[in-house]
Amino acid sequence: MGFNVKGKKITIIGAARSGLAAAQVVLRLGGIAKISDSKAIGDTLDSRLYVNGEYSLGGRGGDKGRTLVEAGGHTKDFIQDSDYVVLSPGVRRDAEPVLWARERGIEVMGEIEFAFRLCPCPIVAVTGSNGKTTTSTVIAEIIKASGRRVCLCGNIGSPFSKYVLDLTASDIVVLEISSFQLESTIHFKPHVSVWTNFSQNHLDRHKDLQEYFEAKCRILVNQGPEDFAVLNFQEPLHRKLVDRLKSKVLFFNQSDARLAFPVKGEGVVDNPNYLAALQAAHALGISDQVCMKVFAEFKGVEHRLEFVRDLGGIDFINDSKSTTVEAGRWALERAHRPLIMICGGLDKHLDYAPLKPLVAQKVKHMIAIGQARDIMKSTFGDVVAVDTFTSFEEAVTAARHVAKPGECVLLSPMCASFDMFKDYEDRGRIFKEIVNNLR
Repeated sequence: MGFNVKGKKITIIGAARSGLAAAQVVLRLGGIAKISDSKAIGDTLDSRLYVNGEYSLGGRGGDKGRTLVEAGGHTKDFIQDSDYVVLSPGVRRDAEPVLWARERGIEVMGEIEFAFRLCPCPIVAVTGSNGKTTTSTVIAEIIKASGRRVCLCGNIGSPFSKYVLDLTASDIVVLEISSFQLESTIHFKPHVSVWTNFSQNHLDRHKDLQEYFEAKCRILVNQGPEDFAVLNFQEPLHRKLVDRLKSKVLFFNQSDARLAFPVKGEGVVDNPNYLAALQAAHALGISDQVCMKVFAEFKGVEHRLEFVRDLGGIDFINDSKSTTVEAGRWALERAHRPLIMICGGLDKHLDYAPLKPLVAQKVKHMIAIGQARDIMKSTFGDVVAVDTFTSFEEAVTAARHVAKPGECVLLSPMCASFDMFKDYEDRGRIFKEIVNNLR
């Protein structure tokens, strides 16, 4: 693409992991990096690394890797002399810095777009309302098992920019990508796009479901005839997309209601995330035998239906990665014991009511936490007993006292975590710490 960073002044909006990784790339390529963050020094950036308006990306005492920083708010003057503006995923497209940059004719792109323009190797990009972390992880394991070098990054936890300058043409990037990241792409063009499913999510960020859907579609729009789109046959909107696409479409999930898929006599795959991974592997020319071996050995991802411990015959399950209604449905459908369900957190303006029949069937007692605790109580209070808590530790302890041997305490919040925790991983780690300290 001929993207040149050397000598360019690039302002990064947002000083979390993605923003700092992008700034380091700019400096390594000989550009001038500036960072603007809405939070005060100490909230996002380490105050020990901040001196006289500059921040050290090289750690304490390092003279190299210093970048200009404004914190506690954005200003026009800081942005107006930029050649490019790069957005962290948490920055909205209608945020003031974005509008200021566009008024000046400055090109605005997301961190994913920025890293893509520097990437020398093929990309497998995975999105979806649910299941994208598991699918991304399984695809990466399949590629590794086939003998290729793979880089797993993106929304899964490590920014694309962190790795992009160390990649070679023979590598493959597996990129988990959210609607927040997709909406600020321009030329982003993965060789293989995987879209696991579509359901209501992030309606606190997107104005409606259609805008959310169109953001997801950006994973497909730049693909050509040499590329592949792996779509879910059970999603009517996916089937309608076919006429819009130039890429080769590979559907998964076309079988019966059990989602069964026989693979050359090797057994049956009954997990839609695995079915999506299988089609992605086919697009890359990887055999079914390699895939089946990975499926058989895969132990799951942390914070997704993760078994924590058995305490006196009570199972404790960490499903902190459940941040949507459908993720909660997935967890409930797989429960084989009466549940004490811990849910709630930062509400994303989702409709939880469709889960009421399943909650009535599976959940013995509900513990609601966080900003959405009263929403959970008003939604489910007529089908199950609901207790609300402002303290997470008290909530987990209460769940343990309600549960009886043969039952299960399930943390499946169906909400974002940012009202009480740094992120869903922080929420899951703290849950495990509390559970492992129970006596």
